[in-house]
Amino acid sequence: MSKRSPARSSSCLRQRDERGSVSIQLVILLPALFAVLFVGMQAALYYHARTVAIAAAQEGARAAGAERGREADGVDAANDFIAEAGGHDVLSGSSANASRTATQATVTVSGFSLSVIPGWHVRITQSATVPAERVTAPTAAGSP
Repeated sequence: MSKRSPARSSSCLRQRDERGSVSIQLVILLPALFAVLFVGMQAALYYHARTVAIAAAQEGARAAGAERGREADGVDAANDFIAEAGGHDVLSGSSANASRTATQATVTVSGFSLSVIPGWHVRITQSATVPAERVTAPTAAGSP
């Protein structure tokens, strides 16, 4: 009859006590890992939609602020930019509004970022303003 050494029996006992500990660790850590992944993905989608919205607003403002530009030109340019950048897959429910005065043109683009979190819709609104181009008459020499 062989006797087990005390060191070996405590090692076997320890291994039996730790069985299933990896499963418990996974049950605890996986939800946290998924939460970090979803938050990171949501942040990337938000940043991309925000970047597209500001670029579309800038494009629209340049078109509306052109010498012969109109508000409708700014809205069309902004909507065209959004369509080329991915349309509703990037910025869903998007809309563009423009205003033009004698000195400046402003375009505002708004919409919703895509969401990987069900039921959560992030609204994005970005505006761009540029000086309106206009033709000025040259002043006569000697006049102030």
